[in-house]
Amino acid sequence: MGKALRIAIVGGGIGGLAAALALRARGQDVTVYEKAVEFAEIGAGVGVAPNALRLLDRVGLGDQVREIGSPRSIATVRTWQGEVVPVGNWPYASAGGGADYTVHRAEFQGILVNALPAEVLRLDHHAVAAEESGDGVRVSFANGAEATADVVVGADGIHSTMQAAVGVASRPTSEHIMAYRGLIPMERLAWVDDANDGAMWVGPRRSFLCFPVSAGRLMNLVAFVPTDHDAEESWSAPGEVAALAAEFSGWDAPVGETIDALDSTFRWGIYDRAPLPRWSTNRITLLGDAAHAMVPHLGQGANQSIEDGFALAVLLQDVAREEIPRRLRVYEEIRRQRTSRVQSQARRAGQIYRASEESPAQTARQMDELSDGYWLADYDAEREAMNALERIG
Repeated sequence: MGKALRIAIVGGGIGGLAAALALRARGQDVTVYEKAVEFAEIGAGVGVAPNALRLLDRVGLGDQVREIGSPRSIATVRTWQGEVVPVGNWPYASAGGGADYTVHRAEFQGILVNALPAEVLRLDHHAVAAEESGDGVRVSFANGAEATADVVVGADGIHSTMQAAVGVASRPTSEHIMAYRGLIPMERLAWVDDANDGAMWVGPRRSFLCFPVSAGRLMNLVAFVPTDHDAEESWSAPGEVAALAAEFSGWDAPVGETIDALDSTFRWGIYDRAPLPRWSTNRITLLGDAAHAMVPHLGQGANQSIEDGFALAVLLQDVAREEIPRRLRVYEEIRRQRTSRVQSQARRAGQIYRASEESPAQTARQMDELSDGYWLADYDAEREAMNALERIG
């Protein structure tokens, strides 16, 4: 049995925190370094799909996620004119019947933070560089501090500084799409029959999605519209409710009613990224958006980062230090195969949602194909990592 590894996780978002929990559950000595001075996620919704929820169940957090979430086994989809799109398995087909729980991102992050000992979390530590030396890694921070570790995990998001330590750089390409988001008290929405139901409207170059968060007390809104300029890739840029309303003028009545119920909105630009040529060295690896940022149209970004952390934890358990580089290569290999497919399908989902000439039946068929064969929801990241270990002996 190998000695516990000192693992430094750069980034305290959902992916980094979940990785810390998974690694600690398998006996590792973990520290999370977060650049913010406090944990304060943005107020937005996120889906926790069956492929991530089963992993959280194994570290004792699944029920807490269910308590703050709303189960959405399927959402109602309509055209922009209100015609029902007869989807069957969207958004996540699961042979086990698992639901997709939609949660408030800040509440979800709070669960992960509270599950970790305070001494594991180091705030106000903005990593600016990581350098391998011998059998370890030295991480330097903007505040002048330094840390050493056996392994460094870069979980620092789309603007990752740890990519440079691996010798790569992602190149964002604008989709010329802007997304609006907002939160609405559920009692303001007369059209909602069941607080657990999500709804989506698809139409020419636009799509409009609502789903409940905070145990059904709030409705999260996400709307995608075309734009001729490269909008800022920030979730906190303020938007204008009137501009959002103008984008969906003439759409099915509940869309307009939902926008009218907004007090404020935020907007951000949607950017796509090609898969990185690599995301590991001998002692440094990447996780989540730092490794494989994806467009949001499948709602899988957070879920894939959770899968990453749990797979990595399996591969590093009881490992001899000289074996670390090989295990990181295996991690990258199995996760690249998985995440590249999700990236591609997320891109395809966005194209389907914004198609302008498809009939409801055609749209339904294409959406069902995205979840065909349970490939997305029934994937078990820990099992796949264990299978990989068996293959390499």
